Amino acid sequence: MEIIKLSKYWVKAEVFSARIVWILSVIEITAAIGFCYWGKTAIAKAFIWPLLIAGLFLTLVGAGLYLTNHPRKPRFINENRPNPAAFVQKTIQRTAESGEEMALLFKILPAIIILAVLVILLFPHFLWRAIAITAIITAAFLTVVDSNTEGRNNTNNIQLSSFKL
Repeated sequence: MEIIKLSKYWVKAEVFSARIVWILSVIEITAAIGFCYWGKTAIAKAFIWPLLIAGLFLTLVGAGLYLTNHPRKPRFINENRPNPAAFVQKTIQRTAESGEEMALLFKILPAIIILAVLVILLFPHFLWRAIAITAIITAAFLTVVDSNTEGRNNTNNIQLSSFKL
């Protein structure tokens, strides 16, 4: 039964991560609306579309996290009953695959940040700066959220490996 508790904790944490991503998406969309209504300068007006697109992107990321993980909670009990050893192996495999995805993500997100900094330095136009700053904010936020996810996956994988069935 401990394996079910561990798996449910993992799902709850993933759903929580989705909600955190949604919070930033709401902040970015609200900022875009604020710049649309109250932005007077060229740089303020340049932020409208990049923030709106980033906010919608984060909404989709959060929805993907939520819709992938929320239905898993009730399935864990049903998958564990017939063959607990297979369930543990499947869960270990899932966390290992997630670790590989995190390793790739931690190469891509810093590259996006570096590219955005170069855009700020090389292209002085307001729109390019707004796009680059929005990309930096979004990539840095996703790095923080995914760092938490990676740590949780590593801990979860260690705990799963210690189960004796």
